[in-house]
Amino acid sequence: MSDTVTPKGPVRILLLVAGTLSVALAVLGIFLPLLPTTPLLLLAAWCYARSSERFYRRLLANRWLGPYIRNYREGRGMTEKAKASSIGLLWVVMLMTIGIVTPVWWMGMILIGIATGISIFLLRLPTYREDVADDQMER
Repeated sequence: MSDTVTPKGPVRILLLVAGTLSVALAVLGIFLPLLPTTPLLLLAAWCYARSSERFYRRLLANRWLGPYIRNYREGRGMTEKAKASSIGLLWVVMLMTIGIVTPVWWMGMILIGIATGISIFLLRLPTYREDVADDQMER
């Protein structure tokens, strides 16, 4: 981060607020399938890297959130368990929303299209196998 210039004043404050909001939404995204956790954490890391070295380091060092960013940045992607639970929960919530809340058929089709797009995106991400990574680290 030392090679970037930290903005001053309102731009720095805006980046800090955007980063903090992104972290909050990412935490919600862990529990709500329509909020994408990893992209929001990547956005937060980008904002913090340009506004606060301290916040950036704390985000990467966080034991729950840091691995999302590190795995993505290192090209490892998501774990099989995270992919399966994200896709499964996504479709359960979407189908419940379509069946209970959606008043017209075309809204349901839009939701199915969104869920399909998110599922394809998640399936195309590299799959990170924790047991393989642990074995390689022990060697």
